[in-house]
Amino acid sequence: MQQEDKRVLGREARGPVGAEQLDTVPWNHTDTDAVVEFSTDELTAICPVTGQPDFYELKLSYRPGPRLLESKAMKLYLWSFRDRGMFAEDMAATLLKDLVAACDPAEMTVDLTQKVRGGLKIRTVVRHESHQQSADSKQLRTGRAGNANVT
Repeated sequence: MQQEDKRVLGREARGPVGAEQLDTVPWNHTDTDAVVEFSTDELTAICPVTGQPDFYELKLSYRPGPRLLESKAMKLYLWSFRDRGMFAEDMAATLLKDLVAACDPAEMTVDLTQKVRGGLKIRTVVRHESHQQSADSKQLRTGRAGNANVT
């Protein structure tokens, strides 16, 4: 978690915050299979080619690890994209990387849809699985236990 003076929760915040200021709070129910979801249709960024605003719908879902994302900090973090020039695919990957680094979830999915512009709607979905989750999934797919070699 951030040092006390960099936290957003409980302090007056009047502008966007960077990824390093994403507050998290403890999740004391790690033995519970839970899914946390955030969604918004108020996410914007700037097209890096034309300088025109792009409008997005974001659906974020994650299975918490030891920490939860704090909603006020999330809103201010998402606000930070409004003046950034980036393509939809890059934004989805950046969101995933930053949010995984902040809260270390068991799983996370960022589903980002750029609203229609020029007749096209772009949807980018990026996912993260913890290393343990990946190993468990591989074991289920292969029907093999542990680190068995496939020949």
